[in-house]
Amino acid sequence: MPRAPHPARPVSLRPLTPPDWLVRSLKPQSAPIPWAAVARASVAMALPLAIGILAGQPAYGALASMGALSGVIGDTADAYRMRIFNIAVPQLFGALGVTLGSLVFGHGWLAVGAVTLVALVSGMMSTIGAVASVSGLLLLLNCVVGAGLPMPGQWWLAPLLMTSGGLLVLTLALLAWPLRSGVPERAAVAASYRSVAALLDAAGTDTYDDARTAVTASLNQSYDLVLARRARDHGRSPDLVRLVAQLNALTPIVEAAPAADQAARHACVRLPAEVPASVRALADTVERGATAHPSGARPAAERTADRLPEPQDHVARALDHAVRHAAETLDDPDPLGAIGTDDRLGRPAALRVRARRAARNVLMSGASWRYGLRLALCIGIAQSLVSLIDVPRSYWVALTITFVLKPDFGSVFSRAVLRALGTAAGLVVAAAVLAEVPHGWWDVPVMMLLAPLIPALTTRGYGYQTAAITPVILLLSDILNHQGLGLVLPRLVDSLMGCAIALVAGYLLWPESWGTRIGDRLADAVADTAAYVDCAFGTPEDPAARARMRRRLYRDLSVIRSEFQRALTEPPPTGTRAAAWWPLVVAVERILDSTTAARVRIRHGARAPGPDEVAEVARELTGLAQGLRSSDTLEEVHAAFTVGPKDSVLEPLRQEVAAARAIASAP
Repeated sequence: MPRAPHPARPVSLRPLTPPDWLVRSLKPQSAPIPWAAVARASVAMALPLAIGILAGQPAYGALASMGALSGVIGDTADAYRMRIFNIAVPQLFGALGVTLGSLVFGHGWLAVGAVTLVALVSGMMSTIGAVASVSGLLLLLNCVVGAGLPMPGQWWLAPLLMTSGGLLVLTLALLAWPLRSGVPERAAVAASYRSVAALLDAAGTDTYDDARTAVTASLNQSYDLVLARRARDHGRSPDLVRLVAQLNALTPIVEAAPAADQAARHACVRLPAEVPASVRALADTVERGATAHPSGARPAAERTADRLPEPQDHVARALDHAVRHAAETLDDPDPLGAIGTDDRLGRPAALRVRARRAARNVLMSGASWRYGLRLALCIGIAQSLVSLIDVPRSYWVALTITFVLKPDFGSVFSRAVLRALGTAAGLVVAAAVLAEVPHGWWDVPVMMLLAPLIPALTTRGYGYQTAAITPVILLLSDILNHQGLGLVLPRLVDSLMGCAIALVAGYLLWPESWGTRIGDRLADAVADTAAYVDCAFGTPEDPAARARMRRRLYRDLSVIRSEFQRALTEPPPTGTRAAAWWPLVVAVERILDSTTAARVRIRHGARAPGPDEVAEVARELTGLAQGLRSSDTLEEVHAAFTVGPKDSVLEPLRQEVAAARAIASAP
């Protein structure tokens, strides 16, 4: 009798899912829609088209709308004075770029060499800062457009029209300045107060780390807004100086927050709800722009004193003093005197001094030259390729490379993928517009509907921004060239060519682009933390130097967090390595918190540690930094502390250092 067959084993099929790094790249970011920028984009990009059609020169209107597009992309600042720099300065470089491109249009290899040289300069500029980065971007973009498209009229007409479009965006952005001067800065400072209140609410809970990260981001934004204006006002505007004093007054509260978190976790001593409520009340006072003693209102210090309970321990006493100090700062009728005595974070250098330093750093920086050469190589390859092969409207290839290879916009690999996907999505919309919308006045309402999508979707991520920009650019290009649906397929091919060149010549051939340097940056932060430990418990005591070092460390760790977020969107091995090292970033932040908490406890009565205790902690941190620099993978190391009693003020810090050294990556 034949043996019965074995039952078939079930076959386990893995669902076809995209890789984690792509999912993270495609996930839309959570951010509010900038409705004011949305309205400005609609008006600024449709109005030049309407004027051009009315004047019988739609091509001129399209050029002005192209300039407005660059202004819309740069319209990201909150403070009105910063909008001047963010929009006007890049427009000047954009005008220079289109002028240079127009002069070499049709000159063959001379045009290739000129655009490649501009790419080198643009790439090096992009490493300076935000405004210089956008300026370098427009310099190269407009140069590529000028070298690839015949411009109507005299050589000076195209830069004039494009600059006019950008300045229209700036004009619309500044309309409310006389009525709302200082409002964005006050709102940012008030938001910092509220984020600190949320941090105090989170003390002792699992959300504390996230709340601390939010505080760092909010303080960074507020100091950037206020100090950027103050540098140009030479520190003499009372309103600006008062805002700086109010920001500095947050420092003692932020320093006391880690101590409150430790007390809630280890001693089960929860912070009274009246303390964060008092900080929120101060935020309301800041946002209203209240003076020291507004008519009919009690001073902030008196209102705060009524809310705060009697402190019962060192931590409560530290927070009580810190909140009262902030309230007194809000009541101070002489902000110039307050800033003179409590400007803990220092004043920024004059603008001309910073510009000179930036230029020197760019010329002497190896990273600046490497990025400039990467961008120049890719642009040179693209321009050479389209000179040898007949590619219709070939400037799109170089435009794609310029956007993909931006160093401060995120991972090159994921941006290339998102660029291809976003372009494909945008071309679907563009095809419908080009097929159904006749040229003429119908272009104006269509632009009014498409242009607002750019600022609305930019906050969601790069792929979404690309999908919004693509139909706008194709509509403007069609007004200039009248190719209709013939634009769609060549644009997709050009984008894919540009992405391929960027991936091969700008990514795979440069090991530093896929062998991430996050380990080096994290090692630097750990070494700086060791120096901060020495500064926090050393002598002579310098509160101002300690506060500046702590703020710089938190800002550096915030930058490292951003670098890790970018690295997580890279394919393996970079993405997996970043995921393995991520817990160490959190551990270093907790070490910084524990150091600050110990310093607060000492200031309010706890016994100071001995020099040997401090030296041992700093030595373990230095060893961790050296280990990070010497290896691409984390190695588990158990720290053995032998100096100091268990009830020492440094015991929580020692535990955090031991936890950081014991973090090991997966095999």
